[in-house]
Amino acid sequence: MTRRPWTLPLLVLALGGALTAVRAAQGRPGGAFAALLLFALLAAAVSPLAFPRSTGAAEARRLAEADGRPIVYWRPGCAYCLRLRTRLGFRARRAHWVDIWRDPEAAAAVREATGGDETVPTVVVAGRAHVNPDPAWVRTRLAR
Repeated sequence: MTRRPWTLPLLVLALGGALTAVRAAQGRPGGAFAALLLFALLAAAVSPLAFPRSTGAAEARRLAEADGRPIVYWRPGCAYCLRLRTRLGFRARRAHWVDIWRDPEAAAAVREATGGDETVPTVVVAGRAHVNPDPAWVRTRLAR
């Protein structure tokens, strides 16, 4: 089942817009601006924009076999995925990222690796799955 990755960011923006309107109506423009900025940053963080461009599961496997780089299965709104992404920094672009909400085959691969759950991030290195690995460990795999 595919899901809509923009639902959570849009809800965050709507909540931020409502709080901004309340603060502005109270005559607190500084608080309104701060709330809008905070919620816009939060919406960007939980959106697909915070992650490298996703490929399909089949394409990621093909590329990983060719270049030996890890595959990272993720989904929008996942705090652990965001933690991994931010801790990897610019190195994150070296991995092959697959959004399990966009690709049913990817979700099935994660369920197979995790015993039936869609636990992400699941990182596949050399054909072996690692569920929610330490970002430092993933960083060493990307440095190779």
